[in-house]
Amino acid sequence: MKFFTDLLCAAMMLVSMVTSAQEKAYYPDPNPAIQQRLEEWQDLKFGLLMHWGPYSQWGVVESWSICPEDVGWAIDAWKKGVATEYHDYVKKYEALKNTFNPTKFAPEKWAAAAKDAGMKYMVFTTKHHDGFSMFDTKFTDYKITDKGTPFSSNPRSNIAKEVFSAFRQENFWIGAYFSKPDWHSDYYWWKRFPASDRNPNYSIRKHPEQWKKFVEFTHNQIDELMTDYGNVDILWLDGGWVRKKTDEEIKTELLEIYDNSRVARNPQSQDINMAEIVRKSRLKQPKLIVVDRAVPGEHQNYLTPEQHIPETGLPYPWETCMTMAGSWSHVPNDKYKPTNELVEKLVDVVSKGGNFLLNIGPDPNGELDADAYDRLKGMGDWIKINGEGIYGSRMNKVFNEGENIRFTKSKDGNTQYVFMFDFPAEGKINISKIDIPEKAIINMLGSKKNLKWKKTSTGYEIMIPAELKALTDHVWTLKVTAAK
Repeated sequence: MKFFTDLLCAAMMLVSMVTSAQEKAYYPDPNPAIQQRLEEWQDLKFGLLMHWGPYSQWGVVESWSICPEDVGWAIDAWKKGVATEYHDYVKKYEALKNTFNPTKFAPEKWAAAAKDAGMKYMVFTTKHHDGFSMFDTKFTDYKITDKGTPFSSNPRSNIAKEVFSAFRQENFWIGAYFSKPDWHSDYYWWKRFPASDRNPNYSIRKHPEQWKKFVEFTHNQIDELMTDYGNVDILWLDGGWVRKKTDEEIKTELLEIYDNSRVARNPQSQDINMAEIVRKSRLKQPKLIVVDRAVPGEHQNYLTPEQHIPETGLPYPWETCMTMAGSWSHVPNDKYKPTNELVEKLVDVVSKGGNFLLNIGPDPNGELDADAYDRLKGMGDWIKINGEGIYGSRMNKVFNEGENIRFTKSKDGNTQYVFMFDFPAEGKINISKIDIPEKAIINMLGSKKNLKWKKTSTGYEIMIPAELKALTDHVWTLKVTAAK
C-alpha cells in the first residue's frame, strides 16, 4: 500500500511542479549589463544556426543514432543499413572521423550569404552530443584537428575558429553551441558499463570521482572557447537533462518512467556547476549571453522553443530555432521550406516579440545546398525592402488581426508596421486591432507614395493601389507614422 501512496504523492508533486513552472518559467539575470545585452540581442531578430560534423557523410541525424533509446529520430538512422548491431554501428559512426575531409570549406561564402539574407547573429555547433569537437580542444582526440582526421592537415582545420572569424568579419554576433552531455567521453558514458539511454551510464552518487572528472572536462572545454576564439556573444548550451536535480524531481521522473511516458531510464542529478561556468566565462567574455536551454533559472537568459512558434508569443526574451529544410543536419535531397513560408515565419515570430534562428546543415564537403542559397537570397531580397519593420522593433499591443495580418512597432511607439501576408485584391484593407493616430502618414515600404486612409465605425480603412503589389513577392508592409 505504501508504494501506491508514494506514487500518489509523487503525482501530486508533479502537478505542483508543472503549475509552478508555468507561473515562473523565466528568471531574469540579475546583472544589469546582461539585461541590456539582451535588449540589444532582441534588436537583431534574425540569426543562423548550423549543425555540422562527421555525421553529414552519412546524411543521418546528428548524434542521436548512437543513443540507445527507442525513439524515432534515433532509430531512423538504422534504416541506412550501415549496421544491424548497436556496438558495430557506434564503432562505424565514430570512425567517420577518419574520413571527414570537407575540402570545400569556405565560411566566408556562408557569412556573405547570411549577411545578404539579413541575418545578424549566428550559432555554430562546436560540439554536439556525440562528443566530436569542431574546434582544437586539448582535452580529447575526438576532434577535427586530430591527426587521425584527414582535414587536420588543412591550414583551416580549426573549423569553429574559422567560422567565428568569417562571420565576425561581417559584423555578426557570434554564438557557440556546446553540448553539455558528451557520449564519447569515458567520464559520461563510462566504458565499464553499457549505455542504456542519453544519461550517464553509472550512478553519480556511487562514483562521484568519475562525475567530477566529467565536470572538469566540461569546464575546460568551455574555457577554451571563451579564451582562444575571439569575442563570443552567446554560449548556447544544449542537453537540458544535464542539470542539477533535487531528490523530489528525481522521484517525479521515476514516476513518469513507471507510467511509460518517458524513455530515459536513468534519472539522476547531473550537476555541472553552471554558476561557476558562467562566472568564469564572463571573466573573459563580460557581456556573454548564456542560454542553458530548457533549464529554468537565471542562466537561461532567453528561451528557445524548437521547431515551433508559440501561438501568442512569450512575455520574456525568446527565439524560435527552426530548420530551413527537414533536418538539423545535412540530408541529401532534403526538402527546403519555400521562401514565402520562411518570410511569413520570420514576420510571425517578430510580431510576437521573438527572434528567428534558422538552421542550415552544411554537406560533408563543406558546402550548402543550392536550395539553401536560393532561400537566403529570397529572404534577403524581401528584407532589404521590409527590414525597417523587423529590426529593432517590438511587439505591438496586439500581434495580429486574423490569420494574414501581423503588427510590430518601433521602440518609441511612434511608428507602427502592418504586415500583409496576402495583397488585398479589393484595393483596401480594414484594421481594427491597433490605433492609428489622427493625421498619421501611411505608406508601403519600398514606396514613398502616401496612402489614403480614413477612420470608420469599426476601425480604419486603408486604400492600397494595385501597382504596389510589384514591390515584393511575399509579405507587404505598411508603415504608419504618427504626425509630428
